Amino acid sequence: MKRAFARIIALALVAAFASLPASAQTPPSADEIAGYRGLQAAAWTGDVAAIERLAAAGAGIDARDGHDRTALHIAAHARQPEAMRTLVRLGADPRALDAQRYDTVTIAAVADDVGTMRVALAIGGDPKAITSPYDGTALIAAAHLGHDEIVKVLIDAGAPLDHVNNLAWTALIEAVVLGDGGARHQRTVSHLVAAGARRDLGDRSGVIPIEMARQRGYDAMVRILDKK
Repeated sequence: MKRAFARIIALALVAAFASLPASAQTPPSADEIAGYRGLQAAAWTGDVAAIERLAAAGAGIDARDGHDRTALHIAAHARQPEAMRTLVRLGADPRALDAQRYDTVTIAAVADDVGTMRVALAIGGDPKAITSPYDGTALIAAAHLGHDEIVKVLIDAGAPLDHVNNLAWTALIEAVVLGDGGARHQRTVSHLVAAGARRDLGDRSGVIPIEMARQRGYDAMVRILDKK
């Protein structure tokens, strides 16, 4: 009875999560961008000279917008690597979290932006950080979306393979239950398995990734997960 109830809850979680926006992030809106001034505007446009001038004049390097984004978050959303490097050189916190608890590493993971990801890591972003309202990681976010190159970069950077978020899902589970079974999610699963992600960790009802893949008819994933 308990297992059946847990299974019902797990299915409900999948349905509820699938109905949410894919990123669960709030990037700057057009109105917010139009309203940015000073350091925030310079971060969005990547104006390094303006960033240096404003910082020298005493602008708050980690001042927040209406969604608690710092200039560094804004630069990451805008894909402005030199602005990101400059902000951190001038004292910006490379591990700052916005209102939804996203950092620049997770922002880049969701955006499928390998270049920004590498910069975020190089300037001090933490691949092991617990982020998002789901107590997840950048690796879980990337696996969910099938961002296979990002997954590989994060694995190489030491991201925790088997972190369990507050939905009771690992990166491997999310790649299966929230993926489409296609080529990029298959490569994501392959990267995780090759790196040693645990295949015996199940969801709240005890269902493990290979069983999830079988239930969905993801035969290619089943073959990857079944490798000895």
